Amino acid sequence: MANVSHRGDITSHPDVSEMRERYARMLGGRDVALVDGPVFLLGLYCAASPWILHFNTSQPALMVHNLIMGIAIGLLALGFTRAPERMYGLSWAMCALGVWMIIAPWIVGTHPDAGIIASNAVIGGLAIVLGLVCAGTAARNAPRP
Repeated sequence: MANVSHRGDITSHPDVSEMRERYARMLGGRDVALVDGPVFLLGLYCAASPWILHFNTSQPALMVHNLIMGIAIGLLALGFTRAPERMYGLSWAMCALGVWMIIAPWIVGTHPDAGIIASNAVIGGLAIVLGLVCAGTAARNAPRP
């Protein structure tokens, strides 16, 4: 019977290099897995914000805009979760969406009030920060030529 009670150093294991490679493949770029959830929730809030803040009737163009932008941010989050090695290159796009969300009330809306401006500024700021976190991690983990 094998001696399984031995708790020695794993570096002496004959398959240590293969085990390390397999572990690295299993992780597959999941260094920012904790960001996927907040990005999805941000997109969900962005899409629902016209009804939460009650500007769905006073700002119909901004309502449609926030709905579409929320869906786009949510789809980015789902992409980050499903195929992170391919999608983290789009982190910069999320930063651009964040900048657009900050300035959109004045461009898309008509005379937005302070609540709409503040909500879009918070959504945009969080999108920029989360996009920078994803982009920074993707750049750090990118293979060097």
